[in-house]
Amino acid sequence: MIAESNPADILGQSLALPCGAEIKNRIVKSAMSDSLGDGEGNPTEAQIRLYERWANGGAALSFIGEVQGDPRYPEKPGNLVLGETSETELLTSLTHRAVINRSHLWPQIGHAGALSHLPISKPKGPSPIDVDGLHCGGLSADEVQALPAMYARAASHAKAVGFSGVHIHAGHGFLLSQFLSPLFNHRTDGYGGSVEGRCRIILEIVHAVRKSVGADFPIGVRINASDQLEGGLTEADSLETIRMLDQSSIDLIDISGGTYFPGAPSSSDRTSSGPYFVDFSERARKITDVPLMLTGGFKTREQAIDALARGACDIVGVARAIALDPDLPNRWLTDEGGDPQFPRFASSPPGGITAWYTMRLTSIGENNEEAFDMDLESAIQEYDQRDAERSRKWKMKFPHF
Repeated sequence: MIAESNPADILGQSLALPCGAEIKNRIVKSAMSDSLGDGEGNPTEAQIRLYERWANGGAALSFIGEVQGDPRYPEKPGNLVLGETSETELLTSLTHRAVINRSHLWPQIGHAGALSHLPISKPKGPSPIDVDGLHCGGLSADEVQALPAMYARAASHAKAVGFSGVHIHAGHGFLLSQFLSPLFNHRTDGYGGSVEGRCRIILEIVHAVRKSVGADFPIGVRINASDQLEGGLTEADSLETIRMLDQSSIDLIDISGGTYFPGAPSSSDRTSSGPYFVDFSERARKITDVPLMLTGGFKTREQAIDALARGACDIVGVARAIALDPDLPNRWLTDEGGDPQFPRFASSPPGGITAWYTMRLTSIGENNEEAFDMDLESAIQEYDQRDAERSRKWKMKFPHF
């Protein structure tokens, strides 16, 4: 628990991770799908500039999410890919410009599973799914057992091109989150059933990634506090997962929640004024000594300080707040502070708020945030059009099509 009373002191403390790496303060830019890749798995100048901007803005660590280790199962066509098709020069330019001022940059390595982007994928999850709005095949035993090596290759590539750590995505309804959820994992082969079976693949991935990157390279994992779905991952099972991760070589556990399955409530579109998972994180704190990061709903410096002072977490992850103000960490680390002004929308069409914030990130990457003035309908239209254009490029680039 952090005892200092001065806000700048509380947020400005460094944090030593178990592997020996240091996080210079307690404010982290959480993973968001910025959709700024070029459609062929490589960073664009706007994406590079965006992460450079956050590093200059004081973020101790920025996550790029989602980054694909397997281009057959992407979350979006604007995502990066770590693999043999990647342009090394562009990736090293990204890390060279964003791993500055003692700031870290970690890719959030993921596999979208059943949520893989349909125009460029034939989705597969832990088990076949055939429900309204969601259809996918099931991974074979061989495909499951190949996952640790895929994540390990992506992590090794990340280290080689200059990323300063890696983040394994096991939340928000993507593949590893699907493995954890009894609602979507009906396997009977040792990777399903009990929470130990459902967590098995994640532990195997952590072990393989650690072997590939060495003892002194940071590895984080994002997991859900719960799926917020009836029959899905419960908080009790999530706490048991954290207990098992505590026995692994992990350096950071990032707690979030919710899922992007069709019809599910989105945590990021909540209207509550405070962070979402503080109480859960306090319970998690009692069963692990691994540093905890808490992501979801932080809008004010006071909320961040309170979560840290209570000992609920060691790091706060901010997403939309830092999209509104790329200099937010530096601002919060001053005596004066200052919180971003969140926009109010008269209506909220499905996907509109996410699209608006994604286009806001584009404006920052293009050094045009001061002129950004877009309504939700225009944001959706531009967002979808860009995805369609990049989907065409993705199909040309990757041989599984």
